[in-house]
Amino acid sequence: MDIKWLKTFIICAKLENFRKASEELFLTQPAVTKQIKRLEEHLNSQLFDRIGKNVILTQAGYKFLPYAKEFVATYERGMERFESWKQGYRRKLTIATAPQIASSFLPSLLRAFVDENPDMEVTIDVIKSYEIGEAISSGRADLGLSKVMPLQANIEVEAFAEERVILVGSTRHTGVMAESEALTTYRLITHNHPDYWDFLLNDIKRHYPQVRTMEVNQIEVTKKFIENGLGVSYLPYSMVEEEIAKNHLLEIKSEKVSTPTSATYILTRVATNEVSHFMEFLKGT
Repeated sequence: MDIKWLKTFIICAKLENFRKASEELFLTQPAVTKQIKRLEEHLNSQLFDRIGKNVILTQAGYKFLPYAKEFVATYERGMERFESWKQGYRRKLTIATAPQIASSFLPSLLRAFVDENPDMEVTIDVIKSYEIGEAISSGRADLGLSKVMPLQANIEVEAFAEERVILVGSTRHTGVMAESEALTTYRLITHNHPDYWDFLLNDIKRHYPQVRTMEVNQIEVTKKFIENGLGVSYLPYSMVEEEIAKNHLLEIKSEKVSTPTSATYILTRVATNEVSHFMEFLKGT
């Protein structure tokens, strides 16, 4: 039996249409039909009933489908582990992380960690903070690094670090800029962080009711906008530390607005040896 027959069967069962299946699999429709026919011959059972241009599973098809999915999943897991073994890996850790973390302290941290643990394969899944809890809860990731508290009750949460959030402007503006000038002269770029913007914006509008806003949902884009004089924004210090040091951005001192803090949370469900080892390393840096 060819593993490709099973994969084609699973896609055909999902789409109930050989033409659509051929497009998803990047095969010709006759090739799809041939693979299904060979699988049916191998099983000595008809798996689909043809109804016009569509197909539906027969009773035998419904019975065989979960076995096909399990077989393909087992095969793919085995091939992944074998490939890891060939590359010298003996352990594996999957980390789900927020974009803000992936583009700030995580690269240097991972470099040190993988240098110290050459036999551990580390996979990084960069997703929104709100999705990390589900990734840990469902087992798709072993450890999460998030900027917001998760909603799931079946995972462990630990606050790892807390940092100040600062108002940032462009160095194109000469001289020292005051908060009042920044928030009354320039657009305020908002909602680039998943946690603090709602209550922060209320406080800003209380002191500066005429503030003009622009929503941008990514910090990296926000920084480019600020550098090009499109506005100012409140960002975690670690996200702009390098740009401030290079004089690409400038910190604007707070006057009236109460600046928030930004926390990083470690999310886990099962404390495997790999998870525990990474957490110890993280806390020791």
